[in-house]
Amino acid sequence: MLSVSRRTDIPNYYSEWFFNRIKDGFAYVRNPMNAHQVSKINITPEVVDCIVFWTKNPEPMINRSEELTSYNYYSQFTLTGYGKDMECNVPHKKEKMIPIFQELSKKIGVKKVIWRYDPIIFTKKYTMEYHLKAFEKIAVALKGSTEKCVISFVDVYAKDNGMIIGSCAESIDLDECGIKHNCSKYDPESPILCGTLDENDKITERKVKSLKEQQLSIFD
Repeated sequence: MLSVSRRTDIPNYYSEWFFNRIKDGFAYVRNPMNAHQVSKINITPEVVDCIVFWTKNPEPMINRSEELTSYNYYSQFTLTGYGKDMECNVPHKKEKMIPIFQELSKKIGVKKVIWRYDPIIFTKKYTMEYHLKAFEKIAVALKGSTEKCVISFVDVYAKDNGMIIGSCAESIDLDECGIKHNCSKYDPESPILCGTLDENDKITERKVKSLKEQQLSIFD
């Protein structure tokens, strides 16, 4: 299984990079616990049983789905009722995102698009009643475009001390908050996302194999 990606929204922000990786058949991934340890990962159809895309906006990829014909894949599409105060970079839900969801469903099939209404956060504005109404409106609009919805509630992680936080695809200057940009290092032609390799990096090819059951023949 190839996850694209729970660390960042690759379909929305880095789709060109992803399709270049598909074309070349491999990607480099830096170990978050050891900055100079880099894995080379084979992502050819022979070893990738399925690709799962995680995104809030798959529009940049919709018209390039033919480049994925050699792969099994599906999309986890997050669509919630939050406003710009919570999702400032997500286009208007009713005018833009619901039609994109419907278009993607028609393009790749109902079974390949899973609706995610998550994370669910309760505030003075986003009450239980608010979420119930928002969920119902979106569900009605998506009827016939998906067969499954996944929900989750926000988890607050306590262990966040001593870590450098980086923003992804944010134009706002967050330096005063201690948050640094990383998109300036993005190169769609690079085998590694948002960064470059240097002489101190050690590249190791990670062994991967398909988990598909091989069909046996009585003639073998």
